[in-house]
Amino acid sequence: MAETTGPHGIVQGRPFTVYDLKMMPDDGHRYELLDGALLVTPAPGYKHQKVVLRLGALLDAACPDELDVLPAPFAVRPSVTVELQPDLLVARDEDLTEAYLPTAPVLAVEVLSPSTKLHDLNSKKAFYERLGVPSYWVIDPLEPRLTVFELDDGEYRTLGKFTGPEAFDAASPFPVRVVPSELIGRRRFC
Repeated sequence: MAETTGPHGIVQGRPFTVYDLKMMPDDGHRYELLDGALLVTPAPGYKHQKVVLRLGALLDAACPDELDVLPAPFAVRPSVTVELQPDLLVARDEDLTEAYLPTAPVLAVEVLSPSTKLHDLNSKKAFYERLGVPSYWVIDPLEPRLTVFELDDGEYRTLGKFTGPEAFDAASPFPVRVVPSELIGRRRFC
């Protein structure tokens, strides 16, 4: 298939690269790459952002000095055809560059929304597993529920599902207690 130039000057007929992401419009959407495929999602909503803010603060308060907690948009970019922006990530300070993380974080967190749910639970989970991310957390703000996956012999196993007021006492990547219902706060929107 011959390469052609499409909208925004992006070359078509080949896998997308991180260089193509620079050509994407500044339109409020999140643009990510997974094995050369472009993932486009709309801006997150109120509950999503509330969970990211509260969990980020909780993780940051418990985080040891050799690790950092960062919210999206901060890219995990292990190759030119992959750039994912987990809603939250925890990485070793020594692994971070000013612009992105070129290796696996120690924790990736995705907060589900209708437009991201399938990717978060399937393709992103499979990629994080393949990359060797030791811990992957998925939060459904509508329940609210936290599902925790831990890498075991190269494959994710479900460590547990914690709903509402059920506390999850994480040991990895560092000790922290997460209570899903406390991540939501006041429920202004249903």
